[in-house]
Amino acid sequence: MKYEHILDTVGRTPVVRLGRLEPEGRRLFAKVEAFNPLGSVKDRLALGIIEDAEKRGALRPGQTVIEATSGNTGIGLAMVCARKGYPLVLVMSEVFSVERRKLMRFLGAKVVLTPAGERGMGMLGKAKELADAHGWFLCRQFDNEANAEIHSRTTAREILADFDGERLDYFVTGFGTGGTLKGVARVLKAERPEVRIAACEPENSQMMASGVRQPFSDDGVPTSTHPMFRTHLMQGWAPDFIPKLAEDARDQVDAFVPIDGAEAIETSIELARKEGIFTGISGGATLAAALRLCREAPEGSTVLCLLPDTGERYLSTPLFADIDEEMTPGELEISVSTPNHRFDRPIRMPPEMVPEGAPTEISPEAVEFVDRTIAEATDRVAMFALTYCEFCWAVSKLFKAAGIPFEKVNLDSTEMQVDDRGGKIRYALSTRSGSVTMPQVFIGGEFVGGCEETLIEFKNGKLQSRLDNAGIEFDKEREIDAATVLPRWLHSRRPA
Repeated sequence: MKYEHILDTVGRTPVVRLGRLEPEGRRLFAKVEAFNPLGSVKDRLALGIIEDAEKRGALRPGQTVIEATSGNTGIGLAMVCARKGYPLVLVMSEVFSVERRKLMRFLGAKVVLTPAGERGMGMLGKAKELADAHGWFLCRQFDNEANAEIHSRTTAREILADFDGERLDYFVTGFGTGGTLKGVARVLKAERPEVRIAACEPENSQMMASGVRQPFSDDGVPTSTHPMFRTHLMQGWAPDFIPKLAEDARDQVDAFVPIDGAEAIETSIELARKEGIFTGISGGATLAAALRLCREAPEGSTVLCLLPDTGERYLSTPLFADIDEEMTPGELEISVSTPNHRFDRPIRMPPEMVPEGAPTEISPEAVEFVDRTIAEATDRVAMFALTYCEFCWAVSKLFKAAGIPFEKVNLDSTEMQVDDRGGKIRYALSTRSGSVTMPQVFIGGEFVGGCEETLIEFKNGKLQSRLDNAGIEFDKEREIDAATVLPRWLHSRRPA
């Protein structure tokens, strides 16, 4: 199927039966919103708010868009604004996962952080302050009716179509911004009144279930943190206030289901390992609520829950706290069960893997190139590297961060592939340095080593002394933790 642009792919997400998790005699389904183009249900919200603002004339061509977000709304807005050509500023509490910030910046948005102690109210306040000061369009996802409306037009209609002529007893969702809850609940209540609506909350932060109403200003903005709010693990599931859209839907909710953070994590992992579906902590929490309702419901009941996003937004959160980066003892046991490609012995390339035609004699031209490159690097570091090597990237990042000038020669570049020039140079280089690893770093004509040696010398100050002795200028005031430039998978101990 062909589409004119990425925004045409928002919505129409699949409903999937969870046959390995559902209790006997009940049917359990999940609407998997990770199938949206940027991986979450908030893609719908972002498209709905921007297109509504365009139709109303509230958003001018080229005007900057701004919003407070825990991540997914910001990512969705970044997609929509990128396609439509609007500059975007997102305000986000520092407590939310760093991968969300990076995704938003990758899509071209600017991300302004607010202090963790100010919670969601701090994000809202900063976004409004910036919008007022600069004349930007503020999305106001928590009280903007366009948020609920797009769920009435799309999400609710998709559910009705998927269960047309079939039994549906419960629809289960977290309340989040309130848009999904309000938009879906009002349509189901009107057209399938037998369907019960269940709204989930963190067990330690039951704001809606408490019955304590959220105070709002005249324009629907919360005026204070809700008194029942407590810090919880479900990012995006329940801010420190009840959004106006969620309050609007309160009378349509048949059950409030509290879920503990640990149960949410366990359920997310169980969903991945039994059904092959990857969702975050909030998705695990929503599924945990749906499972509870399934177990309590009469035999023959059907429960549908909405999984709001993908688990990739949670790599730096407690969801992955017990997921090892390194090989477990069982994995190491598998590794050593065959003789080659192992970490417990010196790395040697098996004879059958040595490329046919690999250099075995030193090329004089290659030797001359290596000597000239090193000799001419009088005011900079000479580095021989590979284009897609993470260790080469790490050294480059270190040099850039420290203001160290360097010249990098990528031996696997397209031009170096002609007549295997790069391979010949690498062979000549190895005979000079005595090393076959990449990168290879030279300062003032002297071989420093590869990535590990370079980072160690920077940490203990020896690299800086080499640079001084060679007369190479660099920024001596910058304080850098060299370990932070390493690939993530190397941040913990590598197996022996």
